[in-house]
Amino acid sequence: MLGICRGRRKFLAASLSLLCIPAVTWIYLFSGSFEDGKPVSLSPLESQAHSPRYTASSQRERESLEVRMREVEEENRALRRQLSLAQGRAPAHRRGNHSKTYSMEEGTGDSENLRAGIVAGNSSECGQQPVVEKCETIHVAIVCAGYNASRDVVTLVKSVLFHRRNPLHFHLIADSIAEQILATLFQTWMVPAVRVDFYNADELKSEVSWIPNKHYSGIYGLMKLVLTKTLPANLERVIVLDTDITFATDIAELWAVFHKFKGQQVLGLVENQSDWYLGNLWKNHRPWPALGRGYNTGVILLLLDKLRKMKWEQMWRLTAERELMGMLSTSLADQDIFNAVIKQNPFLVYQLPCFWNVQLSDHTRSEQCYRDVSDLKLQKQLSELDEDDLCYEFRRERFTVHRTHLYFLHYEYEPAADSTDVTLVAQLSMDRLQMLEAICKHWEGPISLALYLSDAEAQQFLRYAQGSEVLMSRHNVGYHIVYKEGQFYPVNLLRNVAMKHISTPYMFLSDIDFLPMYGLYEYLRKSVIQLDLANTKKAMIVPAFETLRYRLSFPKSKAELLSMLDMGTLFTFRYHVWTKGHAPTNFAKWRTATTPYRVEWEADFEPYVVVKRDCPEYDRRFVGFGWNKVAHIMELDVQEHEFIVLPNAYMIHMPHAPSFDITKFRSNKQYRICLKTLKEEFQQDMSRRYGFAALKYLTAENNS
Repeated sequence: MLGICRGRRKFLAASLSLLCIPAVTWIYLFSGSFEDGKPVSLSPLESQAHSPRYTASSQRERESLEVRMREVEEENRALRRQLSLAQGRAPAHRRGNHSKTYSMEEGTGDSENLRAGIVAGNSSECGQQPVVEKCETIHVAIVCAGYNASRDVVTLVKSVLFHRRNPLHFHLIADSIAEQILATLFQTWMVPAVRVDFYNADELKSEVSWIPNKHYSGIYGLMKLVLTKTLPANLERVIVLDTDITFATDIAELWAVFHKFKGQQVLGLVENQSDWYLGNLWKNHRPWPALGRGYNTGVILLLLDKLRKMKWEQMWRLTAERELMGMLSTSLADQDIFNAVIKQNPFLVYQLPCFWNVQLSDHTRSEQCYRDVSDLKLQKQLSELDEDDLCYEFRRERFTVHRTHLYFLHYEYEPAADSTDVTLVAQLSMDRLQMLEAICKHWEGPISLALYLSDAEAQQFLRYAQGSEVLMSRHNVGYHIVYKEGQFYPVNLLRNVAMKHISTPYMFLSDIDFLPMYGLYEYLRKSVIQLDLANTKKAMIVPAFETLRYRLSFPKSKAELLSMLDMGTLFTFRYHVWTKGHAPTNFAKWRTATTPYRVEWEADFEPYVVVKRDCPEYDRRFVGFGWNKVAHIMELDVQEHEFIVLPNAYMIHMPHAPSFDITKFRSNKQYRICLKTLKEEFQQDMSRRYGFAALKYLTAENNS
């Protein structure tokens, strides 16, 4: 706070100086232009024309005044430049970012485990650094591979975005998994003045695969060595970061350090803060050669153009080949090779202050104040909506873009050889996490889940999953995080995210509160063959039941389920509150059926079905509670899918507390009115898209 006050006093003093000096100069010149109470012209021509007393002495006096005026003007220009710099550094002032209207307040973070950033008391050092132009693009390179690394990158990127003012260009050297995850994340993040380019890490493996490496990062830990070849030839400089970095200041301050490089300095590195390269950690510890403590490569400034001229590729390869003859392998991946090169060529490195790469920090930062930033996700389509519409909030949800992090946890899937595999698809929020273990025990096949969470809840989920033996033993479950945005639960968006990222030819569209019968996965795969789903348009219906008991002895067969129905332990799903939703399944016929049977679509039908992966998406206009599955089943019907009930399949809905959205639906009349309006608009859209085939839905609605 004291620093801010001092900055404001300097700013005010500079402003007053800029205003006062011209005024004083004007008074001085004005008073000097009077002689004996009469004005004296400063123009030589005027003086000669009107004053017979014009002499060489007055000419010298006039020239002296003109020289003084030029000196004052030069002082004014210098003051303006100083004032401009003061405005650029003043933390209380906003500055536009690129050509966008986005701006972010300056500030530094409050973090306990920092690996990159400025520590307290460094303001004087920063003030001495050259100013980075606000429209100058800062280039950042990151090597990223796999599910866990992509999750770490998100934390890194968020910390950079939080403080940055400049446009950013991320160069991500990624494998196919990380590229898929991060490409989706950046597309749905929609941050202005950010560009992302991907470079295929698999194509670079041959460049470094000849180097034995004991480090856990494996082959990807060596790829920073080949950035001069990988990145565009016209890229002159880049900041290279490890995925476990967190920034606590504007990355532009680090970018400005490039201006301090002199002579042949091409690498900016922080001294290693452990004793690794001193070789005294344990008996017979033999590290790679390094200067003193060596340098840590978690943060690197690379002058790419100069490195290329120095033939960096040849330099590091020759060094690695020579050292490997005695060392046999690297222990710290690229860091060992960088240090070996620097040992032979100390002039290459510019040593960065240690606060730019704090390793295993044991200090804390004093709290800093942050200002809220404007919402970046303003959609163009919103301008077309009528804000006076009572259903405006419902309509705008359709255009809300949610940050989406695919495959939040490690995922592995091997396609079945017979092309009959089925993925269970569902969505959930934090209050339904307890269902995950039970579903995994009931369904051994692949699962695709979309989780609607806040950033804090995502970390809670991570801890929950890592603490669960059941979840950690399953690698064929894809967890896709959709981050919270807006006031409604985007149920159909979540379903679409989960549907889009399956790897099987078929999917079982379920809900998280249902437990499938034991063995349903294998039964569905057999039914796919029996009903020839590959060559026909069918939607296989899994009959839905429910229990009101929180503790249930789950039926292990259809016969046991029928017995529980007769005893009142189980019921057909929603028979007492929403009979129309599942009545067309014809439960009476199902009780005695031994073969699949066809049923016809009826108004408000919303069964749980198995379909091909290329079926239509859910309509995003339906959010919260109501009509979200009904609309999807209607579209399946208009596309001429046959609804086939499976005679030996079932699923059971487990009891839970009412959701927030169903409570709003029941208590808010306007909520129900808007849902009805959206339903009518959907039916009209269906008529436009499918023509005569969709007219029956309007008729059915009028008759229901």
